[in-house]
Amino acid sequence: MRIVKYTHACVRLEHEGRTLVVDPGVWSEPSALSGADAVLVTHEHADHVDVLRLAGLGVPVYAPAAADLPGLETVPVSAGEEFTAAGFRVRAVGGRHAFIYGDRPDCANLGYVVDQELYHPGDSLHVPQEPVDTLLVPLHGSWLRTSEAIDFVKAVAPRRAFAIHDAQINERGLAGANGWLAEETGDVYRYLRPGESA
Repeated sequence: MRIVKYTHACVRLEHEGRTLVVDPGVWSEPSALSGADAVLVTHEHADHVDVLRLAGLGVPVYAPAAADLPGLETVPVSAGEEFTAAGFRVRAVGGRHAFIYGDRPDCANLGYVVDQELYHPGDSLHVPQEPVDTLLVPLHGSWLRTSEAIDFVKAVAPRRAFAIHDAQINERGLAGANGWLAEETGDVYRYLRPGESA
């Protein structure tokens, strides 16, 4: 499976001519969706889903059943559900967005384990039951501390981890966060800039 990183939380998964895109939000490049066969959306926040772009795409868009996405037709998904999207086997895990602050409401958030190999958690630090080879680890957010990201990588214990959720952090902050994750998780962690693949 080839993984191509796009801005923020968007990744493109390619295998044997099939393409699955996860979390193409308003900050991600339109090219992420070029030739996509299906899309997975972890939750309703605009940095993870560009409703206007997806509404005209013409491919299945899988999203949490409880997500509030007016104007976008989706295939509703629930935690624990297994399905096939663009020929990839997907299992939905988790269920809620990470706590942000005070009485701010959370929302439905599903993480997706793809082909029992890669895990995209969306905006949560839910640890899946099964082992995964590749973890997409949120790097920065209003709901996240660097120590939590480090502990998340250690809890999941993947062979490799790549950053997502990084568009709100400047170069100095990015260098610091990347340094901490690399130091604390060993050879597991690597940062991919938008457009790079692994």
